Amino acid sequence: MFIVALTGGIGSGKSAAGDCFEDLGAVVVDADKLARDVVERGTDGFDELVATFGDEILTNGVLDRSKLGAIVFANPTELKKLEEIIHPRVSEAFAEIVDESPVDSVVIYQIPILVETAGRERFDYVITVETDLEIRKSRLKERGMKGYEIEARIKAQASDLDRAKIADAVFNNDGDLDQLLRQAENIYEDVLLPRARASAQ
Repeated sequence: MFIVALTGGIGSGKSAAGDCFEDLGAVVVDADKLARDVVERGTDGFDELVATFGDEILTNGVLDRSKLGAIVFANPTELKKLEEIIHPRVSEAFAEIVDESPVDSVVIYQIPILVETAGRERFDYVITVETDLEIRKSRLKERGMKGYEIEARIKAQASDLDRAKIADAVFNNDGDLDQLLRQAENIYEDVLLPRARASAQ
């Protein structure tokens, strides 16, 4: 098994790169999805969120992520509280998926905050997807995010340089999807798959 962290700033195209790897046969896990799952209504994560941040993060009894985001991305102390609730649960969920995967798998973990959580040593290999900042902002606006939300999210994340420093490979995603797919195909066939197979022998 070969475990790869796939990181990049918000709007860089991590998910698109993850889709490319999934098409190639990798086991792809999205940290953001796990983070949502571990605080779904009815989980102990949900209960701890409400106990920590109060009922104001709910709308009709359901977690309102925009309300929670407004609290945590404006205050580093509140963001740390959120991370202390979510990160251990996400790590546990990811470990279960790894345990259930075939021994010769390439496991790709889409994780936006690898640098910020000092998580480099947990992975065999790191790929970061980097995209021009203005392109990222344009993509996020198309998703419906407001300018101030975009600025807050970008400010809360590590810089491109910080991510590149810990990466084994850097994908450039300023072009189209075909360009991104070619980068994924090359590294999957030349590096990731051979190492996964070697580790299983």
